[in-house]
Amino acid sequence: MKNTTTNTIYLDNAATTPVDPRVAACMTDCLQSDAAFGNPAASNHDFGVAADALIEQARGHVAALIGGVPEGVVWTSGATESDNLAILGTARFREMQGRHVISSLTEHSAVIGACHKLESEGFMVSLLHPDGRGVIDPQQVIDAIHDETTLVSIMHANNETGVVQDVAAIGKICRERDVLFHVDAAQSAGRLPIDVEKMNIDLLSLSGHKLYGPKGIGVLYMNRERISRVDPLMFGGGHERGLRPGTLPTHQIAGMGKAFEIAAGEMDADVLRVAGLREQLWQGLSAIPGIIRNSEGADTLCSILSVTVPDVEGESLLLALRGLAVASGSACNSANDEASYVMRALGHSDQLAQSTIRLSLGRFNTEEDVLAAVSLFAEAVHRLRSIAGTQVV
Repeated sequence: MKNTTTNTIYLDNAATTPVDPRVAACMTDCLQSDAAFGNPAASNHDFGVAADALIEQARGHVAALIGGVPEGVVWTSGATESDNLAILGTARFREMQGRHVISSLTEHSAVIGACHKLESEGFMVSLLHPDGRGVIDPQQVIDAIHDETTLVSIMHANNETGVVQDVAAIGKICRERDVLFHVDAAQSAGRLPIDVEKMNIDLLSLSGHKLYGPKGIGVLYMNRERISRVDPLMFGGGHERGLRPGTLPTHQIAGMGKAFEIAAGEMDADVLRVAGLREQLWQGLSAIPGIIRNSEGADTLCSILSVTVPDVEGESLLLALRGLAVASGSACNSANDEASYVMRALGHSDQLAQSTIRLSLGRFNTEEDVLAAVSLFAEAVHRLRSIAGTQVV
């Protein structure tokens, strides 16, 4: 996919995805409808009832993709809010049962930040250290759980490396010990099969804009049989069963629902095609001397390729790749000059971490995009190494 004005190739789908035209059409219909503009909480007239019907339909589409039930879907502003609500809300509500939370060093910053907030409130937090590929061994979770543990939060697929964790095994461990299990699935939803019941997931964070839907909308899925309540983060209204007050944005919710409905029907074909493009991309980049494919040997998401280029300064490489929209680390931390904490947790030095590039493909990328990206990337690395006098043979 190219920007028609600059000819820049978009390979940053892990940061956000383009809105699918079918989703945009759904949202436009919703915005222009004479019936759906009402406040969905206004159940005393037809306009509110029509809006509420669209929201409940979307709730069903989201639940269907993850093997859940519509009653478990709580609308939020995105996965960051969902992560915070899951971790802070659960830990605070259950603190009489224990004040220990387990997560990992390579979680999204929304999870890490929420864990640090709990620490400031006197909770104990254990951050598990993955192996050099980025994998958390389920045995680490067993070893870390003790009598005070109330919550484990482990993401399904890492947003920087694409590494997939065995959340089903971890969920089984947590369920056997009556510890609640939260999973950030912002990257994996629609790209990996998810069944919250079979995987013993109690709380699941989802995002609209990571799956060709709109920004500003997300979901915290809650197992209603296991969780009666969490402490809300905001107050002022009984929306979403009192968990998340505020008038619901009907058009954004309808858009997320449509995006998840499309994903449910097209996931297998999408994954197969994108995985093929990623391997073609790596085959091209692997010809660059010295280049490293991060997390090689681990199970990784079909869409993400993380590579490190030794002897090339990271900021210079990003500037040289002006024809490619790629990322160095997480989009959420792109304004921070520090090396990626995820790559450092995997054993990279600061220099290598700063020379790491994430390329992430999506539904609208083509083989032509991949071929052009390989050429641009290889030329940029060659030029920078020539300038620095650090050519690698």
